[in-house]
Amino acid sequence: MFWEILCFAQYQLGQSRSKNNALPRSLCPAIVSAMDLTSQYPALSDLRAKARTRIPKFVWEYLDSGTGVEATKARNRSALDQVGLTPSVLHGEFDVDLSATFLGVKYPLPFGIAPVGMSGLIWPQAEHHLARAAAQLEIPYTLSTVATKAPEDIKDDLGAHAWFQMYPPRDETIRQDMLNRAKRSGFSTLVLTVDVPVASRRERQTRSGLTNPPRLTPRLLAQVALRPAWAAGMARSGMPHMRMLDAYATKATANLPVNAHVGYLLRTSPDWDYVKWLRDAWDGPFVIKGIQRPQDAERLQTLGVDALWVSNHAGRQFDAGSATIEVLPRIRAATTLPLIFDSGIEGGLDILRALAHGADFVMLGRAWHFALAALGPKGPAHLAHLLSADLKANMGQLGSPTLSDVPAPFSLD
Repeated sequence: MFWEILCFAQYQLGQSRSKNNALPRSLCPAIVSAMDLTSQYPALSDLRAKARTRIPKFVWEYLDSGTGVEATKARNRSALDQVGLTPSVLHGEFDVDLSATFLGVKYPLPFGIAPVGMSGLIWPQAEHHLARAAAQLEIPYTLSTVATKAPEDIKDDLGAHAWFQMYPPRDETIRQDMLNRAKRSGFSTLVLTVDVPVASRRERQTRSGLTNPPRLTPRLLAQVALRPAWAAGMARSGMPHMRMLDAYATKATANLPVNAHVGYLLRTSPDWDYVKWLRDAWDGPFVIKGIQRPQDAERLQTLGVDALWVSNHAGRQFDAGSATIEVLPRIRAATTLPLIFDSGIEGGLDILRALAHGADFVMLGRAWHFALAALGPKGPAHLAHLLSADLKANMGQLGSPTLSDVPAPFSLD
């Protein structure tokens, strides 16, 4: 901290010279830049607010919206706020260890990057930026089937922890081809999303005028004109579309409703036999995403899956369901499988709440895209810094040097 203060003072006074205690000029800009980002954007809410000013309204509605009246999305937040943790004192000074082990891999941080469809619509080249950030942070990055980049496109950006999320193709040949492409590109973990048996309505998204692929109507073009950085990036990258599905697209896509896309023609609503088929076909860790009932967790454990992802799709699929944090303890009691948690996370304290309720790992989706839209390629690293700092601060208050020391939660209701 002394060196950071000194560097900042030198920077402000224009005295970045190597004399006495002065830091080298080459080091000061990086430190000052990090301090400036933290002073301007000290929380995820700040990144969210900035992102809204940098992307067109129709893109914002796609990223931020839920379904229905967004009651489930609101419940995710309010239920997390009701999870209490009791501070413990007189532990003396200690270092905080944020590492977490999941599926036999020790990660330096207990969180990763969840899949988001049409990621590259939210910010140009988003998949490349996020894959690189995950590689640098040594955390999982999950590519969606309906991302704007195919597995082959980002293989050179992937780190050691690349996960591929599959929306279940109906055709077995397509299904096997997708698995082969993911494996060849360096993805080691397969995530099957099972909580999208039918398309959700997502009324805010529909009202925005967004279609898939996007068609720039005069209304949308007017919004684009107000966001020059986004527009310039898209001009260089080209109009985003679901690259992985190009090989499987048909002419029938022309007749799809505005809130649907080619993926809906290819996918099916999977059943238990579908899970068995994928378990046999995939040589590697296999995760089922979208679990909300203990009974489903119990049965999936008997099918040989490796982990379960407890999620309500961040309130984007069904508007009369429980908050994810409410169902997490019941699912934890029903299975010994490792559990991932998502939906509603807005900071390090929320991550601790999920871990205290039985999660082994936490994933964030919207948050990384808020960061990317707010700050461009610098955004993901800054978000990771904010989450880590918040984790450390709250673990210090709790007297918890490791994540396993976080106390049992209680209800603030």
